[in-house]
Order: sequence, then structure tokens, then C-alpha cells
Amino acid sequence: MRVLYIAYPLLAVGEESCGGAEQVLSTVERGMHARGHHTALAAATGSRCAGELVPAGDAADGPDRLEQREREQWSAIQNALRSRAITPDIIHDHSGSFWRHAVEVPLPVLATLHLPRNMYAPELFADTPANVFFNCVSQSQAEEFRDLQGFVGVVENGIELDRFPVRNEKDDFVLWLGRVCEEKGPHLAIAAARQASTKIILAGDVYPFRYHMDFWEREVAPHLDGRRVSFVRQPTFSAKLDLLRRARAVLISSEVAETSSLVAMEAMACGTPVIAFRCGALAHIVADGETGFLVDSVDEMARAIARMHEFEPEACRARVAARHSHTMMLDGYVRLYREVVRRNRKDLLATAG
Repeated sequence: MRVLYIAYPLLAVGEESCGGAEQVLSTVERGMHARGHHTALAAATGSRCAGELVPAGDAADGPDRLEQREREQWSAIQNALRSRAITPDIIHDHSGSFWRHAVEVPLPVLATLHLPRNMYAPELFADTPANVFFNCVSQSQAEEFRDLQGFVGVVENGIELDRFPVRNEKDDFVLWLGRVCEEKGPHLAIAAARQASTKIILAGDVYPFRYHMDFWEREVAPHLDGRRVSFVRQPTFSAKLDLLRRARAVLISSEVAETSSLVAMEAMACGTPVIAFRCGALAHIVADGETGFLVDSVDEMARAIARMHEFEPEACRARVAARHSHTMMLDGYVRLYREVVRRNRKDLLATAG
């Protein structure tokens, strides 16, 4: 098939993207291209892909430029389609909003929803064009979206297992990994590690959005001492992998219902157990008492850190291999692409009749 992928317009896409949606998009695009499908990616300048890149403007320095960047991206996509520089059979939208333009595109659009329902403006789902179809990335997330017109199912996120080899020997620190923002709760992970008298390394990125930077300066930066609490900014993939493999545990302290968690999958693939707040899809990804612990407070997270020696690295990896491989994710999207094309064709015939 010929697939055009649409990225969130403010951020570049590549193998070392920090955001989960961008990481999933990169994995899907590269995986589909490797399977022989023709792929194109509409994303910010500087993005990397296996197929053809449709550059859609520079990555932005703040969320106040979102509307401008959406217009620039839509213009670039229109130009590419009109000039037939790309001729997709289907559009796979990971941007969170592109599907609003689908009425102007004579193609089926599959929109993957990466966020909880309350993080989308309600008007995005009003008067959805008939050629738009939606999927979720976990069963827990899908409970909020099954009422949508065009909902076609769930494809669980997955990771490339070969890129995350197991390490049995662990060092004496816990790891927090991801976007540094309030809803991800890095300040809570710091509090738990301190209570457990354990060194913590935070790794990830502080996006150049004012509310992210304000949170960083207020709740995280004051705690960094380079010894008990340290930060690795924008780690390369190899640096991230090294931390995941050596950590005694990975802490996931999100205060929102996570729709998925690549961090949990990557950690467990490396044989590293996960201690996570019991919310959203994390209760499905982390097997409580088998590959880590699900907890309900900072105090419980701190107590769980002392029990990380109880878990077998191979058991952690086995759960990811059985449930969250990228091949399973790719198979799921191929099925959905075919289903979306079939339904769209059926709807067109019905309309014509």
C-alpha cells in the first residue's frame, strides 16, 4: 500500500524523538517501509523517515504557534497531493487534529488517538467527515472513544525488541524517563527516590513550551545536585538504552491516565522492572508483582523501590515479547488499513447509489 503519515506539526520525528506519539509514528513508518509498502511522512523539517519526507515547516518553539504550524503543514500536504509528488492510498494521521481537513481529501484517513479523551477539544469530534476512521492504542483508552463515528478498533503500541537487549546486572539507581512536564510527575519520582534513599536519574527533554519550562524551573531544577538527583537532557538512543538496561527500576509517576507507555515496554524488554502509578493502560502493561509494582502514592512507590531485587529480568522481557512487539503493532495497522479502505469504498458506493 501507499501510506502518507501525518505528524504532530510542532515536533520533529525520528528514532530519537522524546514524545511517545512521535516514537510510535517513527516505528510504524520505518516498519511499513521495510515490509515493502510505499511510505511518506509529512512532518517538521529535520524529521527522519525511511520513505519520502514532505517537509512541513520548522519545529516550533511554543504551543502558541500551533495554529500557524497546522496551516503550514496542511499547505505542504495539499501541494504534495496536487502535484502528485505523493499518491497515497490512505492517510494515517498521528497529529491529533489533521482529520478535520479530511473532507477536502478524497482519501480514507485513519486517525490514531494517542491521548485521553479530555485532552482533545470536543469540537474536534463534531461533524467528523465520512472518510475519517479512528483507532486507539489500548483497550483502556478505547473505553472513552467507542462512541465515535468511524471507530474501528485498537492497535496496541509496540517496540522493536531487538533494539532493547536484556541486562541482568543492575546498578544502584532508579530511572525516570520522558517529557519533563507536570502531568508526567517527575517531581513525584524525585520525592519517592529521596524517601527510599536511592539515587535517581531523570532523562528526557524539556520542550520549549512556556508551561513546561515554568514547571521545570519550579519543581525539578532546584532538586538537581548531580549526585542523588541528576538529569540527562535529550539523551541519544544509545544513552537512553544504557540507562534503561542499568537501572534497578524505572519509575512512572504520571498523574494522568496513560493511554500506553513505551517507557514501561522498553524498560521491561531490557529486563528492568517498572514501578508505576495505577492508572490507565499501565495496569495492563505492568504485571503487578511479576514485572514490577502498581502503586497508588509516593509512599508506596518509595517502599516498592526496596523490593526490586525480587524480579527476574527474563520474566520482564517475556511479557513485552508476548504482548507489545512492533511486529504485532504493524500487523494490526495493516489489518486496519485494509478495513478502512474497504469501509470507505463501501461508503462511497452507497453514496453514489
